[in-house]
Amino acid sequence: MADTFEHAPQVWNAAQLREAIRGLPDDVPIHIGVAEDPGSFDGYRDCVLMDARHVESWWPATSTTAERTQTEKAFTLFADWAAGEYDVLD
Repeated sequence: MADTFEHAPQVWNAAQLREAIRGLPDDVPIHIGVAEDPGSFDGYRDCVLMDARHVESWWPATSTTAERTQTEKAFTLFADWAAGEYDVLD
């Protein structure tokens, strides 16, 4: 059996994000560093912010739970790989 650990990052709220970007010019691109492993930003993947919106989550019914839909109170930031040239994956 593999070792596990509890990963509980501090999730920012809107006020923390506003404070972090306060004073930035409006035309500054926003990059997002995605951790390669939980809590590890030593080898992060650089992504760019593409969209932001509330997302409705939906879970299909299973043999033990009914179908359910939830609207999260969270706001989701969507990121994509930075512009560039990439290998085509099969």
